[in-house]
Amino acid sequence: MDSEPFDGTIGRYFWESTPSWPEPVRPSPDAPNVLILLLDDVGFAQLGCFGSQIDTPVMDGLASNGLRYSNFHTTGLCSPTRSCVLTGRNHHSNGMGRITDLSTGFPGYSGRIPRSNGFLSQILVERGYATFAVGKWHLTPDEDMHLAAPRTSWPLGRGFERFYGFHGGETHQFAPWLVHDNHFVEQPRSIKEGYHLTEDLVDHAIEDVFDLRAVDAEKPFFLYLATGACHSPHHAPQTWLDHYRGRFDHGWDVEREQTVQRQRELGVIPAHTELSPRPDWVPAWDSLENTEQQLYSRFMEAFGAYLSHTDAQIGRLLEALEETGDLDNTVVLLLSDNGASSEGGPNGSVNDARPWNLVGRPLDEALERIDEIGGPRLHNNYPWGWTVAGNTPFRRWKREVHEGGVADPLIVSWPAGLASVGEVRTQYTHAIDLVPTLLELLDIDPPETLSGVTQTAMAGSSFAHTLADPDAPSNRHTQYFEMFGCQALYQDGWKAVSFHPIHTAEPGLDHVSWELYDLVNDPAECNDLSDQDPVRLAGMIETWWEEAEKYQVLPLDNRPFSEFTLGRPLGPAAHRSLATYWPGTGMVPEEAVPPLFNRSHALRADVEIPESGCEGVLLSLGNLQGGFSFFVQHNRLVYVHNLVGKQWVRIEAETELLPGEQCLEARFTLTGLHQGQLQLFSDDRLLGTGQIDRFTPMRWNLTGAGLHCGADPGLPVCDDYESPFAFTATLHRVALEVFGDATLDQKAQAEVAVIRQ
Repeated sequence: MDSEPFDGTIGRYFWESTPSWPEPVRPSPDAPNVLILLLDDVGFAQLGCFGSQIDTPVMDGLASNGLRYSNFHTTGLCSPTRSCVLTGRNHHSNGMGRITDLSTGFPGYSGRIPRSNGFLSQILVERGYATFAVGKWHLTPDEDMHLAAPRTSWPLGRGFERFYGFHGGETHQFAPWLVHDNHFVEQPRSIKEGYHLTEDLVDHAIEDVFDLRAVDAEKPFFLYLATGACHSPHHAPQTWLDHYRGRFDHGWDVEREQTVQRQRELGVIPAHTELSPRPDWVPAWDSLENTEQQLYSRFMEAFGAYLSHTDAQIGRLLEALEETGDLDNTVVLLLSDNGASSEGGPNGSVNDARPWNLVGRPLDEALERIDEIGGPRLHNNYPWGWTVAGNTPFRRWKREVHEGGVADPLIVSWPAGLASVGEVRTQYTHAIDLVPTLLELLDIDPPETLSGVTQTAMAGSSFAHTLADPDAPSNRHTQYFEMFGCQALYQDGWKAVSFHPIHTAEPGLDHVSWELYDLVNDPAECNDLSDQDPVRLAGMIETWWEEAEKYQVLPLDNRPFSEFTLGRPLGPAAHRSLATYWPGTGMVPEEAVPPLFNRSHALRADVEIPESGCEGVLLSLGNLQGGFSFFVQHNRLVYVHNLVGKQWVRIEAETELLPGEQCLEARFTLTGLHQGQLQLFSDDRLLGTGQIDRFTPMRWNLTGAGLHCGADPGLPVCDDYESPFAFTATLHRVALEVFGDATLDQKAQAEVAVIRQ
């Protein structure tokens, strides 16, 4: 019941009564807009204004007309940082000690942000702001990312009024899994028509603002734009790829040396900063074969093209804000969620799903397909050497808590509100400080309640006072870090840090070795002072444990990724033996489809075939990076199995289909581990048979390409037809039935979740 007070009077009759209308909440006329631009997997050294040779003129322009924060930090991982950015609380307090896909049943690792930790969007919408979210979300558990799930953890359930983007950790940039508000949609243009996700996201961001301004010229907005860039797959239009040909042929060692010199000149690192040594597990560039250098350069070219293309799209958004007159009074925060990513492995990758399906990443194949890198047919990612270069001058990378994982670029721009621009700020700041800073700039106190729920105190501290004063003291004196058992504590210029390899049982977490660094004199953590100052180190370790208890960090856990989710309740799909799908309905995410892996199963389509025959897809799951398709071609029934974009098996009927009502079936019978016989039927009439010697073991692909009935939109499963290849006859329904117990490997599923973060 609405509790809004009524200020009029009510008599027996209308002439004895006085009406009253509540005044809508309106911010002050000069209230600024808020724009958060959140990049993905972009390291400290990968923007031009932070020392990179990658072309980012728009972001560099924001820095020239704003401020760069060179001592800004994140959690070192995707979902955790996003939760901090939107709530002002530490990631474990948000239940986001890991990504949403790896919840472990403990409060700090639940994968669900409590309602008592309200989002900035919830605060602002109650204060009269319009609120828009566009792009990557990754704050919803896997089991809630389908159309039968509650939408409480979707963007519209957390204070955003409009949403267009995708749910998971990554998606295909040419053929994404798209969500519009609370439902799934197909991409508006095909790959042949020039579709790219980043362009689409910015189109919708602009549309949101234009829609608002068409009706209300003054209402302020909060726009949260989180691009998929530059998470793998590194996809860019061909013209952008061509622009970078040969740009990185000098290799990652020269790149690091040149970058650190530019960083010193730009002032984003102190002049005395050492360049951390290249780790032993990254080979010297000059030691590589010519073919390896050629391949690894091409991988990096795709990343550069991807980031520059993203920069250009951000430019379109800023031009739109200038068109509406909003740009001057918009507070812009541009940042990345963690350091550069190492998920490409030592040699790079043409499909990140392969290792998790027991398929290797051979160099020979990557070299054969080198001209496809950056295009829609591959799920490419660069090798470790470029990761280290992207985090220059720091050590290590994403998922860890040395500076390479947690030091990130931050740009603050506000033309109407900044007295000084083009400068660098060196105060220590963290992602949890963004919401308190914005609330101070907007003159809004953190609410005690939101939607009737009492709110917890924010852990972040405002750094608004540093906007005008480069010498202002930092409000952040202490900050803990923890990721997959790696621990760190920052305290007034000093950092204690421990690295514990994931997957490693010995030594145990209770026998870790701590390092100590003076970040003022050694920003890149090159000189371990733990032996010289053991008293300081002991005190900092004790403080870390105190912070850990305070913010729900415990229990520490660095088990192999495969063990994180053991015992976690499975979604409804894991227990279904029969599912029915209808044409024209929304995409079904892979996680919501009964698992077929290492299991006999059947696909049965009830159809009516005309005398003239038919063609088209009956049921498909996945895309060129992996999946299956059950379809009719040249009036013959066909089944294609795609093993992670490496091996396609086509099984075709020997005869054409007869006209009339019938049940078309693809029946897979398991004959051994991950192998079996596939038979095609029309009713009880056997039409064809074939052997699948390597059925996909545990994950079709990583890009969110789900199941479709009656068509295969976006990027097709195989090259046998062009998308969407819709079924041309009458398709009533397709049933999927599985036989025997599911052999879903939760360990393996957890391994996959990590690569998608």
